[in-house]
Amino acid sequence: MQITVVHHPLLQVKMSVLRDLNTNCPTFRRVIGEVAMLLTFEATKNIPLETHTVTTPLAETIGHSIKGTVNVIPILRAGLGFLEGVLSVLPEANVGPIGMARDEETLEPVEYYCKIPKDLNAYNIVVDPMLATGGSAVAAINQLKKRGLKNITFMCLVAAPEGVKRLNEAHPDVPIIAAALDDHLNEKGYIVPGLGDAGDRIFGTV
Repeated sequence: MQITVVHHPLLQVKMSVLRDLNTNCPTFRRVIGEVAMLLTFEATKNIPLETHTVTTPLAETIGHSIKGTVNVIPILRAGLGFLEGVLSVLPEANVGPIGMARDEETLEPVEYYCKIPKDLNAYNIVVDPMLATGGSAVAAINQLKKRGLKNITFMCLVAAPEGVKRLNEAHPDVPIIAAALDDHLNEKGYIVPGLGDAGDRIFGTV
């Protein structure tokens, strides 16, 4: 499996809070934003930079800025829970939400909303807390590529091996960044041990 799991002590502590069924909605929402912020540093490890001159109080030196634009693509609705954390690190980023819903006949994800910034050369970070079966992630990235986007990274909170395998096979060029790689999916498609339904816990609809 091609996936980068960020094993940082602070992430392990925050993941324990998120996994706890007794964590209330406001705390869950705050901590998932903090995890998103920390994961963004790994997700942007290879972001292109350009140099410019910076004048310090003592001398001139070489400074850096992001080359081009960055798009954050939250998969609705749970991906919105990552948005504040990512934008706290990348306030200059554009936001292009994409909505995926399951067709009840085919059981496959279907796009119902997509509003993507126009720069096709942007660095794109697709965010969704859970990579379970991989269906929504694959479908969302399919739609982005159809629109001409490239330089795509997928960032999630928890991944299941089944979802990683499916995303790797469909989009081997898309790196996966996660805070945890869990054991398996149960018969209902939930990640085990996981943390339940991230969207419900973010928005208080449990």
